[in-house]
Amino acid sequence: MKFLLVFDFDHTIVDENSDTWIVRCAPDSKLPDEIRNSFQKGHWTEYMGRVFRYLGDRGVREEEMQRTMATIPFTDGMKDLLDFIGKHKGYFDCIIISDSNTVFIDWILKATDVCQIFDEVFTNPASFDDRGYLNVHNFHIHNCAKCPINLCKRKVLEEFLENHLKQKMKYSQILYIGDGGNDLCPVMCLKKSDVVMPRRDYMLQKMICQLSKDLVPLEASVVVWSSGTEIQAYLELLIKG
Repeated sequence: MKFLLVFDFDHTIVDENSDTWIVRCAPDSKLPDEIRNSFQKGHWTEYMGRVFRYLGDRGVREEEMQRTMATIPFTDGMKDLLDFIGKHKGYFDCIIISDSNTVFIDWILKATDVCQIFDEVFTNPASFDDRGYLNVHNFHIHNCAKCPINLCKRKVLEEFLENHLKQKMKYSQILYIGDGGNDLCPVMCLKKSDVVMPRRDYMLQKMICQLSKDLVPLEASVVVWSSGTEIQAYLELLIKG
């Protein structure tokens, strides 16, 4: 049986937020206050829709956006980790669950030639319209009060696992690698045999620490990481058995 590696994207695979990185395309690399101040918690995708309209109105088009996204830095050691996974794909299925969008993730993965490592990418659908404006939409509808309106990562993960069970496929272990507050919901559904890998000093690690203080049970083991090199070392031990 294979291991399932579940990756967040922003501040996990890449060392920035891809949605805020695109602001470099704006005049003076800044957004006007009326857009910056328009964000409402849980409605990030709608906010990014306003950002993309602003960029479109300023004449920013696909080629410039793609060039900008290709410069986003990967997290330390992450490219080596992905190369390692690619060389050992017989052991691993690998998916991304992200609150970014399909266009940005596709550009970034293709720019570094690591697309083939990931079996599926679950993120907000995006595309360019006839005017050359980028449009982004909510990934799905869900009823989770803890998650942003556009994406519950737990629902995505549970549906992915359910579909695999229908195909008589089961993973020996799930490893969830992330950093943010919206990664807490999915890791709460992991089992004792699974592992959650929060990035050191980021929100997910802090929230997991708070769980233990509040005596809220988290079944999965916790392995903290600071670089892709540390994750790779853990996976090397894992496949050696």
